Amino acid sequence: MQCEDGVDTKRGSVKFNLIDKVESISDEKIVAVKYVSLAEEYLADHFPTFPVLPGVMMLEALTQAAGWLLHRRNDFAKSMAVLREARNVKYGNFVAPGNFLRVEVEWNKVTEAGASFKATGFVGDATAVAARIEIAYFNLGDKQPQLAELDGRLREHNRNRWSLIAPTTSEAVMV
Repeated sequence: MQCEDGVDTKRGSVKFNLIDKVESISDEKIVAVKYVSLAEEYLADHFPTFPVLPGVMMLEALTQAAGWLLHRRNDFAKSMAVLREARNVKYGNFVAPGNFLRVEVEWNKVTEAGASFKATGFVGDATAVAARIEIAYFNLGDKQPQLAELDGRLREHNRNRWSLIAPTTSEAVMV
C-alpha cells in the first residue's frame, strides 16, 4: 500500500502527527503545539470517563518537535529522526480535550547518533511533561543501500509535512 506521496506503508499502521503547528523556531529552540480534541480515537480508551492525552503521546510530541528542529538545522539532510533515548521523564498535569500541549524543545549537543535535547510540555503555565531526550538522525540507506531511493522520498515527504506546520513569515521565527 502507498500513500499519496508514494511512501510505502503497512496495512493497518497508524502514524500519529502530534505537532499541529510550530509557533517559533531557531537553530537552538522550537516552540510547537499539539491541540487535543475529543475526536481523537485513542481518547476513547484513555480513559473512558476521563479522557486525557496519554503520557506516551506527550513524549512522542516532544520527540517529533526535536525531530523538526534537527531537520531544520540540517536542511532535511536525513530521512529519519527517531527517539533513541529518554531520560528523567516526569509527568505533571493532564492534557484534556479542549486544551493544547505547548512543547518547548531546546538543543543541547550533537551526539554520535544525532543530538540531545531538553524538552518540556506545558498546559497553560503548568508542566505536563519534561524530559531529556536523544534523537537518532540517519538515512535508511546508510546501512541498507537498497533503501537509498526510499530516503529521498521520505525527505521529500518530511519537507511537505513541514510546509503544513511551519511558522508563516508573519509569525515569529526566532533568530
